[in-house]
Amino acid sequence: MMNEKLEKLNRELAQSEARLRRAQHEEKILVRQIKQLTRKERTHRLCTRGAMLESFLIRPEVLTDDDVMDILKLVFSQSGMKEAVAESVKRRVAGEPLTE
Repeated sequence: MMNEKLEKLNRELAQSEARLRRAQHEEKILVRQIKQLTRKERTHRLCTRGAMLESFLIRPEVLTDDDVMDILKLVFSQSGMKEAVAESVKRRVAGEPLTE
């Protein structure tokens, strides 16, 4: 009688350990998928915004990365630009439209 209970408990323990291993493996898969999706979203955002920037540049293919960085530094150092960006972020986080 005691032996049967012990065997039953050992079987239940083995089944629980197997379920735990499966769950841990599934968790690893899901974490990897989240990282991959996050990376894809970032890549898409970078490509989209890079295209937006290029649409404002004259002959962007002849400009170097340093040229573009200098242009951006100049644009974003203009009076009121930091405040305008901060206000846009604040409104977007609050769920308000950026334009009226």
